Amino acid sequence: MGKITGFMEFQRLQEASDAPAARKKHYREFVRHLSDPEAALQGARCMDCGTPFCMSGCPVNNIIPDWNDLVYKQNWREALETLHSTNNFPEFTGRVCPAPCEAACTLNINNDPVGIKSIEHAIIDKGWEMGWVLPLPPACKSGKKVAVVGSGPAGMACAQQLARAGHEVVLYEKSDRIGGLLRYGIPDFKLEKHLIDRRMEQMRAEGVQFRTSQAVGGGGSALPAKKLLQEFDAVVVSGGAEQPRDLPVPGRELDGVHFAMDFLPQQNKVVAGDKVAGQITATGRHVIVIGGGDTGSDCVGTSNRQGAASVTQFELLPQPPEQENKPLVWPYWPTKLRTSSSHEEGCARDWSVATKRFEGADGKVKTLVAARVEWNNGRMIEVPSSEFVLPADLVLLAMGFLGPVQNGLLAELALEQDARGNVKATTDGRGCYQTSNAKVFAAGDMRRGQSLVVWAIREGRQCARAVDEYLMGASDLPR
Repeated sequence: MGKITGFMEFQRLQEASDAPAARKKHYREFVRHLSDPEAALQGARCMDCGTPFCMSGCPVNNIIPDWNDLVYKQNWREALETLHSTNNFPEFTGRVCPAPCEAACTLNINNDPVGIKSIEHAIIDKGWEMGWVLPLPPACKSGKKVAVVGSGPAGMACAQQLARAGHEVVLYEKSDRIGGLLRYGIPDFKLEKHLIDRRMEQMRAEGVQFRTSQAVGGGGSALPAKKLLQEFDAVVVSGGAEQPRDLPVPGRELDGVHFAMDFLPQQNKVVAGDKVAGQITATGRHVIVIGGGDTGSDCVGTSNRQGAASVTQFELLPQPPEQENKPLVWPYWPTKLRTSSSHEEGCARDWSVATKRFEGADGKVKTLVAARVEWNNGRMIEVPSSEFVLPADLVLLAMGFLGPVQNGLLAELALEQDARGNVKATTDGRGCYQTSNAKVFAAGDMRRGQSLVVWAIREGRQCARAVDEYLMGASDLPR
């Protein structure tokens, strides 16, 4: 794979990006894909390692060594076909996936891994530039109808696969635009939304029908869930895990303390040209982000672009090591300190910090009172006399998600749930992704809990195959 001695001759090359001071002035993407020669050199680093652990590290099981080799040989079109054989939307994963494939790369044992994500990014961007990404409508129709509720990456992947199998597919989305958290969650500087729009056009040409601003379940103007059961041969629920984890401390009710997902979508809408009344903004404010994951990082980047006076990010857990213990954790996803592009743009970071209360005046938050903590056998212990106070005009809670929202759709369908409150559905054997209602299937975060875009795409694809088998008795769709 690649050049036999390439991994010894060539070093890992990072994608070029704008300087932090420049990119903070806009909401456009600032990372540029590798040039053809640069991508070829990265592909040359792929080793003939015998067992490609990168493929097992990748949730969609991308055939990574093959398209690395094809890019090395500059056979871009076949590389694109190989990439698309396992991943419906590589332009999404090539931008926002954390690349567990690279953590599992054999070269990562004692060197920098192959730049798999950057090669994927280059392949799909060239495919669109060359006009190679075309609709794949079915040769014939099945006569079956499927409703997919939720248009995030799981719902989009599921809908596209089912349409290509010949089913009539209607994709329902409660928001005014398709994309789920791809659209209203991930900032535009990480994923510009025209990438979603052009995939929608491809899917529309393949037969997918889109119904936006249409909630399912919950009364009022929402479409009754039982109506879908009556009108469709199968229903897929892929509405995500949207219930945020709250922080029940004194002062939580003060104005200026918000969930991250009340803050981020508003900026997405503004970038799209919408008017947002009463927009939550960080302009001129001392911002504190509670939560050290990707959502917290997105809050940091957005706050900096809005002109925050300062940005501080807290994490309850201890600071991870700067380098992982590779002999211990490879090929699994390692725990180590990760610095995002948003952190590079300006952010004070702190670990082992617990928020004790918010204090304010006239109903608005003004300060945050926190304390240092230590961890002993999984138990959190406050460090004596460690309490401190920080100015806080805007506090953003980015502590993850507990699972799907329980009222509305799930309440009406009355589906069995697992111990974590997710929709219960197995992923093994015949009947996988099928819920306690045989006609209803579940995929993505609504089934597995909060996860990655690449896991959502995998589940959407696998769920589509399960639905196809349920409707037709057998399926030729890939898993």
